[in-house]
Amino acid sequence: MIQTPDHIARSLPIWDGDISITPLGGGITNVNLMVQDARRRAVVRIGGDIPEHHIRRDMELAASRAAHAAGVSPAVIHAAPGTLVIDYVDARTMTAADLCDDATLDMALALVARAHRDIPRHLRGPAPLFWVFHSLRDYAARLTEEASPHVPLLSGLMQQAAQLEAATGPVDLIFGHHDLLPANFLHDGARMWLIDWEFGGYGTPLFDLGAIANCGLSAAQEARMLTAYFDRVPDDALWHRYMAMKAASALREAVWSMVSETHSTLPFDYAAYTVATLKTYHAAYAAFEET
Repeated sequence: MIQTPDHIARSLPIWDGDISITPLGGGITNVNLMVQDARRRAVVRIGGDIPEHHIRRDMELAASRAAHAAGVSPAVIHAAPGTLVIDYVDARTMTAADLCDDATLDMALALVARAHRDIPRHLRGPAPLFWVFHSLRDYAARLTEEASPHVPLLSGLMQQAAQLEAATGPVDLIFGHHDLLPANFLHDGARMWLIDWEFGGYGTPLFDLGAIANCGLSAAQEARMLTAYFDRVPDDALWHRYMAMKAASALREAVWSMVSETHSTLPFDYAAYTVATLKTYHAAYAAFEET
């Protein structure tokens, strides 16, 4: 018998008295619910492992706990197979326009830098690794095996991905979020929070920085971001490596969406998202070619 998200949430042995459940919108990988009991509000994230996206919930749980210990994410209240319960933060979900505001961008960048620096001090268990070019190759193989309608695009996209990987060169190793969509930043009026660590793992900071830039930052804002993060004015070599990873970040989002078109059961228009994210990628790749 398949249980509904409401039934799963109600069956958790952590509530004090009667509860009310409110669906939370915006999720394109999991079902998210806000649950109120007699003592508190909590967010229940429902979703099992997703092999096609390399998502393992045990690693997401470890990253979520370390992110809270590092002071960048809400606390984990409870975890069970396919279910993660975190403290509810009364906050506004950020938008791309928010992140293009200089003051908000500076706050977001400081939060991301703190995550990169401090999460490894608290992480327990196996060390997850995220390398975007492995993800892209695996996505392309899956799409080919499943005869996706996007197969005609893959050869050209993977040739470009190989160019981007070669241009990336040596990388600094940090613990990255790797899914820095605006909706994963929250602002409670006093500070910002990062949520959703299902792609958390060791990787290059350039991927997260490129994801932020793909929200629509100007070239001047990108220069400010790189200068602030690396504490130096970016030279041509750093710009070239950064632009490669910015394009790779956009490509991952597009190919992720192609796979989700046939694998996800959530009520989201992945086909339209694929079109939009491919447009972002093509613009980022063209900019990379100019560096």
